Amino acid sequence: MKKTEIVVVGGGPAGLSAAINAASLGAKVTVFDRNSQLGGQLVKQTHMFFGSQKQYASIRGVDIADILTNELMKYKDNIEIHTDSTVIGMYEDGMLTVEQDGKYMKIKPQSVIVTTGASEKFLTFPNNDLPGIYGAGAVQTLMNVYGVAPGDSVLMIGAGNIGLIVSYQLMQAGIKVKAIIDAAPKIGGYLVHASKIRRMGVPIMTSYTVKYAHGTEKLEKVTIWRLDEKWQPMPGTELDIEADVMCISVGLSPLAELLWQIGCDMKFVPELGGHVPVRNEELETSMKGIYVAGDVAGVEEASAAMVEGRLAGLCAAKNLGYTSDQFDALKADYLDQLNALRSGPVGEKIRKGLDQLVG
Repeated sequence: MKKTEIVVVGGGPAGLSAAINAASLGAKVTVFDRNSQLGGQLVKQTHMFFGSQKQYASIRGVDIADILTNELMKYKDNIEIHTDSTVIGMYEDGMLTVEQDGKYMKIKPQSVIVTTGASEKFLTFPNNDLPGIYGAGAVQTLMNVYGVAPGDSVLMIGAGNIGLIVSYQLMQAGIKVKAIIDAAPKIGGYLVHASKIRRMGVPIMTSYTVKYAHGTEKLEKVTIWRLDEKWQPMPGTELDIEADVMCISVGLSPLAELLWQIGCDMKFVPELGGHVPVRNEELETSMKGIYVAGDVAGVEEASAAMVEGRLAGLCAAKNLGYTSDQFDALKADYLDQLNALRSGPVGEKIRKGLDQLVG
């Protein structure tokens, strides 16, 4: 059985940021990540980030992963990293079980920061299991990690930021994007992304959804149809779009299984992606010593995940007795950054969701 002070479950943007802050204060931190390299979703994100300089604005996600990993290594005396490792259980006695290379280990930390991220939502329609139908994350992995084109022509489902960004990346790779459709009556992503797509001649069709996917061995054609103001399909509005790839980007669901297992108070908040943990200002859940950050706490942009990670790491270490004269100033700064990221019309949905959670 291993012992450590703080376990961080997940080595993405939130997890790396949490580990950095906790280790920088002197806490002994162990990071577990199920992937073979640290960085989470950052390793497939080739677009430049928004936000401020503190959130690495104008830097590509893949480069931010390297920046955070290198920063973490500054505190290597306080850090232990396990990749290809999956935390499969959190128990009432404080024990965690981890699977690594077919072997199991037990670890009993004083605190846990859960930064497990989120999984992609999918759509139900006839033939949705045809080869050529992908989630947006899979398409990004193929293109940006392995350099493999998913196909020749793509229909993108979803006009949120991920759908718009991945569409642009597909076009940069020389792949034709036939159209972007979205069931919502308006575009959900930043208009700067949508404008760039439209300038390249790609139609963005709101109030449309998939009716049928056609093909035998693989996807060949997609039938879409229009939705009315009550989100009901309108017969007679069908359109056929020939494509060998359908990329589905219709939102994310927090990966909160470990939080359910340990008994955290959970609440269904649609604005944050689904069931998320109730927590206080310091991101501590209803279970003492269990903290959350990033998409598992509510689906947002990676910029917010990194700031939440910094805050969770700072507070988890402080509550174990590790602190500094700068604690109050740092905590206030992180809260200010989060408020700024969630300001304006774009952050209205997030603010509404958080109002139902933070105790």
